[in-house]
Amino acid sequence: MLKRLGVIGSMVWDTIYGRDPAQPAVEEWGGIAYALAALDATLGSDWQIVPLIKVGRDLAPQANDFLRTLGHVAPGTRFVEVPEANNRVTLQYYSAERRCEQMRGGVPPWTWPELGPMVQDLDALYVNFISGFELGLESAQLLRRGFPRFIYADLHSLFLGKEADGTRVPRPLPQAPAWFACFDAVQLNEEEMLQLGDDPLATAADALGQGCGTLCITLGSRGAAYFTGSPIRTARIPPDDAAPTDGDPTGCGDVFGGALAAGLAAGTSLEDALREGTRLAARNLAHRGASGLRDHLLGRLSTV
Repeated sequence: MLKRLGVIGSMVWDTIYGRDPAQPAVEEWGGIAYALAALDATLGSDWQIVPLIKVGRDLAPQANDFLRTLGHVAPGTRFVEVPEANNRVTLQYYSAERRCEQMRGGVPPWTWPELGPMVQDLDALYVNFISGFELGLESAQLLRRGFPRFIYADLHSLFLGKEADGTRVPRPLPQAPAWFACFDAVQLNEEEMLQLGDDPLATAADALGQGCGTLCITLGSRGAAYFTGSPIRTARIPPDDAAPTDGDPTGCGDVFGGALAAGLAAGTSLEDALREGTRLAARNLAHRGASGLRDHLLGRLSTV
C-alpha cells in the first residue's frame, strides 16, 4: 500500500528580475512548486504526494497543468480551486542573498474544519509557509493535536510582514514558541534564526524545548546546519566541493526542504537527508523556475 505525504503551501506565479538589468524578467511557477518538484525527485515509489493546496481560479488551469507533470500524484489529482486571485510575486535580486519581494493576490488560509478530514489518512505532512498565510497559529495547533504523525515545516514567510503595496518586510515571528510546538522538524534560514536571538544554541534549545525534535538551518553557499536531541547535538553539513555557487537562488530553500522532508519521512538518517537536500538545492541554481525542475534535479532532459 502506498504511503501518503500531504503537502501544504502556495503555488506562486513569479516574475523574477536578476542582477543583470540587460536580461529580461523570467515568469514561471514558483513557491510550493519548487518543493513539489524536489519531493517528486526524491520520494521512493512507495510514496504518493497529496497536495493540500489552494489555487486562485485565475490560474487554476495552468497550476493543474504543472501538477500533472509530477509522477507521485494520483491520476486526476487537482489543486483546490478558490475564487480569489492566485498569489503572484515580483522578485528583484540585488545579490544572491538580497532581494525585494512584492506580493499581489493571495488565496485564503486553511481552517481546521477544512483540513481535519483531509489529513486523517495521511502518513506525514510537509508544510511550507510560502506566503505566510497558509494557516494561522490556532489552525496549526489544532493540526498538531489532530495529526499525531510526522510534520515538517518551513516557517519562512511567517517572518515576513506585508506592506500596503504588497512589499514583504522582515519581522520577528509572533508567538515563536507556540509555532515550534506544532511541528516535529522545522526549517529556517540563517537570517530567520538570527531574528529569534543572537545565540543560536539558546534559540535551538528554546525551540527543541517546545517539542520540536529537529531544527534545520539553511546557510546558503555554506550548506546547512542542524540542532537535535537532548543534550543538543549540532553540526554543519557543507555542500559538495563540486557544487555550483552561482546561478538563480530562487527556490533553493524549498528544494532543500522538500528533499529533506522526503528523506526524513522515509526513515533516512538526518545527516544523509541533509546532504541530499543540500545537493539538490545547489543543483537548483542552474535552473530557472519550477517547470521541468524535477527532471533537472534527477539529471535528465525535461519533457516540459
